[in-house]
Amino acid sequence: MKHLTSGILLVLLSLLGCKDLSKESFADSLHDSPSLTGKTEYLKSPYVTAGNRVYMIGHQDGSFPELGWHIKGEMGGIWDHPIKLMDGFKIDLDWKDRTFSLDGANSFVNYPFANKHIFEIPDKNIEVERWQFVPDDKEGIAIQLIVKNRGENAQNFNLKFTGFSDLRPTWLGERTQMTNGSDTAHFVEELGVWIVKDSLNPWVTVFGSDQVPRQHSIESTHYSGNGAGGSLDYSIAIPGKTDRILNFVIAGSHGSKEEALATYRDILYNGPEYLNAKKTRYKTLATNSKLTLPDKKMQETFEWLKYNCDWLVRTVPAIGTGITAGLPDYPWWFGVDSEYALKGYMAVGQKAAVYSTIKLLDSISNANNGNGRIVHEVSTNGAVFNKGNINETPQFASLIWNIYQWNGDRDFLKKYFPTVQKGLDWLIKENDADNNLFPEGFGMMEIHGLDSEMIDVASYTQKAFADASKMALALGKDVLALQYRELAAKLKARINAEFWSEEFNSYADFIGTDDQALKLIEDAIVRADTLKKPWAVTELLSTKKSILSHPSRGPKPFVVFHNWVVNTPMEMGIADQDKALKALETASRFVNPFGVFVTGIDRDESAGTDDGSFKGSKAFSYTGAVMTLPTGVLAIAENNYGRTEKALAYLKKMTHSFSYALPGSMYEVSPDYGMMCQAWNIYAFAVPIVNQFFGINPDAAHKTVVIEPNLPKEWNNCSLENVEVGSNSISVFYKMEDGKVSYKITQSDINWTVKLILPQDPEKELKVTGGQKSIHGDKVVILSTAKELECNYQWNYHYFHE
Repeated sequence: MKHLTSGILLVLLSLLGCKDLSKESFADSLHDSPSLTGKTEYLKSPYVTAGNRVYMIGHQDGSFPELGWHIKGEMGGIWDHPIKLMDGFKIDLDWKDRTFSLDGANSFVNYPFANKHIFEIPDKNIEVERWQFVPDDKEGIAIQLIVKNRGENAQNFNLKFTGFSDLRPTWLGERTQMTNGSDTAHFVEELGVWIVKDSLNPWVTVFGSDQVPRQHSIESTHYSGNGAGGSLDYSIAIPGKTDRILNFVIAGSHGSKEEALATYRDILYNGPEYLNAKKTRYKTLATNSKLTLPDKKMQETFEWLKYNCDWLVRTVPAIGTGITAGLPDYPWWFGVDSEYALKGYMAVGQKAAVYSTIKLLDSISNANNGNGRIVHEVSTNGAVFNKGNINETPQFASLIWNIYQWNGDRDFLKKYFPTVQKGLDWLIKENDADNNLFPEGFGMMEIHGLDSEMIDVASYTQKAFADASKMALALGKDVLALQYRELAAKLKARINAEFWSEEFNSYADFIGTDDQALKLIEDAIVRADTLKKPWAVTELLSTKKSILSHPSRGPKPFVVFHNWVVNTPMEMGIADQDKALKALETASRFVNPFGVFVTGIDRDESAGTDDGSFKGSKAFSYTGAVMTLPTGVLAIAENNYGRTEKALAYLKKMTHSFSYALPGSMYEVSPDYGMMCQAWNIYAFAVPIVNQFFGINPDAAHKTVVIEPNLPKEWNNCSLENVEVGSNSISVFYKMEDGKVSYKITQSDINWTVKLILPQDPEKELKVTGGQKSIHGDKVVILSTAKELECNYQWNYHYFHE
């Protein structure tokens, strides 16, 4: 153990420009920011402090257990992808008569861009707040302790900060020759910091504080792996009724000690400014697509989901920037997760993440596949795990058209249309062996053996050809547009004719042979029996008997699992009205208070009332899961067929799981299992709310915004402000009081046209200011190029809700 000289203080003050960081309180900066306090029963569950370069995951009680399954026990701690920096750290307060560890917080408070753990030490009249945030674009994290002496007497104690490094590669590191060496720790006396380096790589982590350590020591690490431990001891004296601030920084680098030290000094000196800059940026996230509702819980959910979106953006300079799927176990890039989520990101104005993610997926897919096929899963070192499930390629096509509708950027369309065109060729020419337009292969349901002709693949393929036809037309490729349009029409007819099961009032899980179905039924019976779902076993045995009694010569539709993907024909709006209404009623059987079961046969008779914690298996599994994506898909589907109140009911089910375990977030598996933060949640909320309830449907290429509201009955005073469409910003204000309806719509760019569409019924009493009305069939269309459009009319309840 080595003692230090007081000369270090002079060095530190010189490095920090004599700035007194002890007066820069994170609490002061965040006093007017939104926050949510967690539940005591979930203190031993994960939280995240996120930046685009670095993020930290631990437990809400302030501890850092080994957690996660993708790299077993390694998904927590501090990550600077594609490497990990630390397993975590430990802080001890040591009096002569006792030691108190800051790993059992009394409460946890989450902020949109920071978080706080609160520790109470009653017998010492001490309260400690541990704050942390990650500055934008920096490979490091700022940690601040505010130690509060609530008593009259001075408190003198030793504070020990112990960091546990674990410089190791991300998942699939071995595929890019990332070999994990042992960490070696070196204390730099003149700076009062520990520098830890991987012995085989230039990977480095640095940690220290703005205080002069009294002493330091090497510490053994209790974590698995090749990490090292080092501690810093500080003498703390706090007068009575006084607060003391201590700042710590952990920084890293993929490349050199010099880079890590530069980042360390930068964050230590500029941390408060970076915190305020991030606060300002998050205010913009909040004001874009700002939702105001009578239902404050849903309003809060929508706001925080926008923050969640930002937590999932990951930048790796050597590869690119893109949204990741979920934390803690999916902190890398996915095709399909992005294809759902980015539609929501665009609707809430987070355009930079949309463009960078599409660029990343396109470049990696072209480099690895070269035929338009979109990759499924890519680790942050660029290693592709799965070159792409069949659904991902058509969903990419529809994503590109969706984003073009928002931005109207013809160059954007021209850039990505070649990938779309090649992908659709690959889809049909290489994955449709029987030439019936239904590609074969895995879709969203990755169940062993379920890789024949899947309903979701068929639905997304139909939508892709319909959207590609519009893209081709916009680019002047008229012949190709006609070909795509004809294929889309044929697919729509065939899906409604060949995937429909009148017996089950549902679209089929898949089209396959009797032999394929019988094998899947046997597996499903085992699953249902194991989970004690007797109704499902009975139904499956009946289906098996029917197949054996009436064998088929060729493939036919089968309903086996009641998977959520049977709702994709309604999600895409391609189901016939009659079939859609029957199928939506069938789908409503496979829910619980949080949403829709991934696999319907997992439902049991308690599903309608079981609203407690999800009881997952010891090994991570989605068996028995209710998830946000299937629930969001069903909300979108209900809206497509005019069933607004039923769509709202599904959103409320999802909202029930908001802040259930992690304040400010919504788990992937409802209410508290799997990923604590999940990208596609924004699809499940933004599309139903922005595009459907408020009816904002952009046509940016023609500088037009079509607004056809279909608002829930209970949203009688609501607004959606600052929705970014191309160069324009749209706001919609709605109020219904004493039977009178008023709309006010504003836009920032008067070179655009707003087209408000209302039912014809209120036309007789409709008063319009700032626009011209006309009748088109059963609709009233109001065109406006004014900065503000207002209309008022008498509400006819029976017209809108019968």
